[in-house]
Formats: sequence, structure tokens, C-alpha cells
Amino acid sequence: MEHFVLNNGVQMPKVGLGVYNIKDNNEDALVWALQNGYRHLDTAAAYRNEELIARAIQKSGVPRSELFITTKVWSTDLGRKTRKAFEASLQKLQTDYVDLYLIHWPAKHYLESWHILESLYKEGKIRAIGVSNFEPEHLDKVMKQGTIVPAVNQIQTNPLLQQGSLHDYMRGHGIQHVAWSPFGHGNSEMLAHPVLTEMAAKYDKTAAQVILRWNLERDIAVIPKSVTPARLKQNLELFDFSLSDEEMKRIAALDQNKRGFTDPQNKFYLWTTRFTPLS
Repeated sequence: MEHFVLNNGVQMPKVGLGVYNIKDNNEDALVWALQNGYRHLDTAAAYRNEELIARAIQKSGVPRSELFITTKVWSTDLGRKTRKAFEASLQKLQTDYVDLYLIHWPAKHYLESWHILESLYKEGKIRAIGVSNFEPEHLDKVMKQGTIVPAVNQIQTNPLLQQGSLHDYMRGHGIQHVAWSPFGHGNSEMLAHPVLTEMAAKYDKTAAQVILRWNLERDIAVIPKSVTPARLKQNLELFDFSLSDEEMKRIAALDQNKRGFTDPQNKFYLWTTRFTPLS
């Protein structure tokens, strides 16, 4: 596994396993992933599977020290509830620290929560702190009012939503870009696009692998989700080929600024959610 070095010197695997919607009946798949090379697990309080992650880690036999665990605080726990939410995640994950803790969405009170994340980081309970789904306006406020630059911003990124300007902004501030939903929520049309399938055939890879490699070529970390061993294996097999400059340009031309999920300006989604992980 290759790594990106975050702005505080912490190393993060370039490829992780996203576990959104992974349930108890997928425990064996998680164990398989850990035993076959995955070292970064990306979860969140909102996914309601932190306890599952803990069981899979224990069953896998992989030492905690070899793992990079990311989790996130949900919108309803921003503000004064953030420390309690963090401690709840630690308990569920059966660990005394996490490698990366993120604010899941820029909902109400995210600045107050950022100050709490900074305190937890300084206490040694988090190795790196960051955000998810933040736009430049949100990041500007965090950096102006906080004392620590976010190590990571995890955002929707795929060939149809390439996030070019936000990517450049983050690069300029030393914030690592992490792509969630790199396959556009399983967008079958995107995965069957002739540009991608042609490159896949050339390199004896799949279109999904070409997409993941495209992200890595842009210095973007990826956290694809799968519970199928064959696909889990493929999602790690990205370091034996590279795309040419011309191929990168051809993929760049596919950008439609097309989201597969809500955007960070949707205040109805951000501020009226019913999810309450601490209830």
C-alpha cells in the first residue's frame, strides 16, 4: 500500500474501504478485506456500524497499530454534543484513539465543533482532524477561526463530478482531497463509458480501476465500497499501471459537474435531518 502524507506528517493509505451501508451480514467481507491488505476503514456515526468495524478488526487479527480508522461526527451532534459523540464512537470502535475524525457536513455549529476537534487532537485522542463535504466558504471560516488547518476534506468526486476548482483550492492550502463515491453511486452509464472501457481494455483492468487510478494520479485518496472479495481485491490493484497525460485529459473532458447526492449548500438536508446517533 502506498500512502499520502497529511499536513501534520501522518501517513494515510491512498486506498481505503468505505463502509457506508455495510451491515452485520457483511462482517466476513470486512474481515476478508483486512486480512487481504486493507488498512484504512472509513466509517461514521451516521453509518451505525462502528461496532461492526470493531468486531471485524478483532476477528481479522490485524493489530490496531497497523490500521488507519476514520470516523465522523454527524450534524445533530455538532456544537456542545461533539465531545460526547466522539467518546461514543471510541467506545463502539473499541479503541482509545482514531486516526482521522471528520465533521461529516457543514451544518449548524460546525465551527464550535471544529474547536472541540482541535482540543481532542491536542489531547492525543485523534491523530488528524478534518472535514467532509466542505466548500471553500466553509473551509475559509474554519481556517480563520481555528488554529489548525484541516488535514482532509472528503468530498464527492468521480469523472462526472471532478471538483477541479475545489481540488485546486485544497491543494493550495495543504488539505488532502479524499474522494467518496468514486463510482458515482454505482453509475452504470459512467462505468460503461467508452473512454473508460477503452482504457480498461488497454491495461487489462476494469473501468472502476481506471477511475480509481485517475484519482490517484490527481493525488486524491479513494475509499471505494464493496463487499465482494473479487472487487475488493481489484480495488487494491492500482499500483501496477498509470495513465498517460493524454488519457488524463480525455477523462477530464467527461466532467459534467453532476452530483449523485445532495450538495453542501442544501440547508434543508443539513439542518433538518432526523438522524440522532446518540439517542
